[in-house]
Amino acid sequence: MSESDDNGDQISTANTMRERAGESRAKLWIVLGARRLVVTGVIILLFFIAFVLAGTFLYPPLKSEVAKTDTIETMFSTLLGANITATTLVVTITQLVISQENGPLGDQRGRMSDAMDFRNFVGEMLGHTTPSDPSAFLSEIVDTTERRANELRDSVDEEGNEELCDELDEFIESLTGNADTVKEKLDGAKFGTFDVLSAALDFNYSWKIFHVERMRDEYRDELSDEQYRLFEQLKTSLSMFGPAREHIKTLYFQWSLIDLSQMILYAAIPALFVAGAMLAFVGSGTFTGTTLGFSDILLVVGAAFSVTLIPFMLLVSYILRIATVAKRTLAIGPLILRDSQR
Repeated sequence: MSESDDNGDQISTANTMRERAGESRAKLWIVLGARRLVVTGVIILLFFIAFVLAGTFLYPPLKSEVAKTDTIETMFSTLLGANITATTLVVTITQLVISQENGPLGDQRGRMSDAMDFRNFVGEMLGHTTPSDPSAFLSEIVDTTERRANELRDSVDEEGNEELCDELDEFIESLTGNADTVKEKLDGAKFGTFDVLSAALDFNYSWKIFHVERMRDEYRDELSDEQYRLFEQLKTSLSMFGPAREHIKTLYFQWSLIDLSQMILYAAIPALFVAGAMLAFVGSGTFTGTTLGFSDILLVVGAAFSVTLIPFMLLVSYILRIATVAKRTLAIGPLILRDSQR
């Protein structure tokens, strides 16, 4: 039995990120797809509910603890200092991100030269001016890859080995289906949101490069010069998607870290005010009533505690997405790290 028979079921592999990850749609939506402010809000709400329930049903209840000890002062003095430290740290992170864009004229010229060289190469591959919009840029590379794959199939179908034709048909069916899905997601996607990078992550280019190389080498003796050239062209267009995606991923990371810094700075102001107000004005006798069966002092402390944690929860929600994307894109090229694809 040939290698193609052994591995035929692996030619059409899982393409989208969710299929490759083997994880639930809900989990991937939380860590990647959902807006970060929504994730932050949900975390804060769940934290508030858990805090109120714990303060009500765990012994001794918070109301009695507040009356006997300096619980409020201890909690919010610590949070006040933590928020000031975190805000200072965020300013440092912002400076590090921005510093990557700064440099002497020679460095800036080198960056520009490298960017234009890549742009010109992609333009030659596309056969027209390279789009400036990130989503259109990626979509054009995917479209060119799909077109070259169809040209290769047409050439091999005319005079190729039947076994190669079967493998190539299965491979190109998987490729075109994946390409159509990605192009649909890229259509109208705007940079600054996660939509562009999310669509790019759904194009499983590394696995496709591996199979192009495998079929080209395995059937080399049966390929004409023209067919070999078409294999190389297909490999080139797939290879161009890798650095294009990584460049856009890097820009998105920088954009997100700057957004995160701004959000934390905005959230730090009310967080510091609430922590200071709780220290200065709230004690065991400030709120003595109950609302919906819960003591008012517990609700106030829980709400204030949750508000002071917003800067940290923003950090959690943003880093959760960035770290997940970084882990899933560690390798560039036909190097498969995930067990689900081996």
